[in-house]
Amino acid sequence: MRLISFAASAKTLLQKTSLQKSSVSCLFFEKIISRTMSDQPRWKIYVTRRLLPEALDLLKEKCDIEIWDHDNVVPRDELLKRIAGKEGMLCQLTEKINKELLDAAGPSLRVVSSMSVGYDHVELQQLKERNVLLGNTPGVLTDATAELTVALLLTTSRRLVEGTHHVKNGTWGSWKATWMCGPGLSGSTVGLVGFGRIGQAIGQRLKPFGVKRFLYCGHTPKPEAPMLPAEFVSQDELLQQSDFVVVCCALTPETRGMFNSAVFKKMKKSAVFINTSRGAVVNQEDLVEALESGTIALAGLDVTTPEPLPVDHPLLKLTNCVVLPHIGSATLETRTAMAMLSAENLLTALEGKPMPAQVKL
Repeated sequence: MRLISFAASAKTLLQKTSLQKSSVSCLFFEKIISRTMSDQPRWKIYVTRRLLPEALDLLKEKCDIEIWDHDNVVPRDELLKRIAGKEGMLCQLTEKINKELLDAAGPSLRVVSSMSVGYDHVELQQLKERNVLLGNTPGVLTDATAELTVALLLTTSRRLVEGTHHVKNGTWGSWKATWMCGPGLSGSTVGLVGFGRIGQAIGQRLKPFGVKRFLYCGHTPKPEAPMLPAEFVSQDELLQQSDFVVVCCALTPETRGMFNSAVFKKMKKSAVFINTSRGAVVNQEDLVEALESGTIALAGLDVTTPEPLPVDHPLLKLTNCVVLPHIGSATLETRTAMAMLSAENLLTALEGKPMPAQVKL
């Protein structure tokens, strides 16, 4: 920092004094400035997955990068080995940021930047104890996730996957009055479990379909609710009255496993259950039982536990359940924005500046 300050002072002096007239003096100060700028340290960082070129180029300007240059998850032993001595880390949801990893990184680690909105893969207390900063990517994937949620809801309720299978399997017969019928949105009640950015965006996209009522539950009423409008109700009231129950809350100790057998029994037998938040908010064994027994009618999931879901999992054998491979944010524009924000979080924190999106520890 002293060298940079000296270089800046030298440049100002060069501009404001008679030294401008002396080519020898100009050359002297230009050499000092050039050498000082080239001597700035480059931060050592580790990137846990192949990154979009735009974000990688941004990091290369100021960092020496080690990267797991693959689309698949970095093996844990490889990660623990490579993170040692790094000052920054850009990771995904798949990397568990815990005591083991932080011990392997050592005291040099200053910043963890996660290319995700959620940070349930991070042990926050461990970061706090070591004064390691954490960045995430809220906001940039709101639209994409809301769009995918609406698509999944329609796919599930109108039984599109099931219908496609009938076409492909040759079991598409003559027209029947009640064949392949599912619930419509017009005149329905939609319950949003979680009414943050994504919940609100889902509601705005569903509104033109003629939804009669929007309900939401949470700790406190949201000031944005009248804009939809949406009614703040208890969780039980939401479950009992909603035709569509859409989960878009964060995964916390409070919400982990909250959708269990007891909760499904409070829902309408005709209810459609949609989850695009985190797989762990659902007890999947109880969901299988609820779908098989007719406790609820249909389910659509973009998130599961584990991911990927084993091909022999009972959920995949049900005709009244649609499972997607966690593609809520999967638009090129969104993934690019997420990568760029992750890179910017990392760089600004290493520079000692406030992150564009920093998690409070």
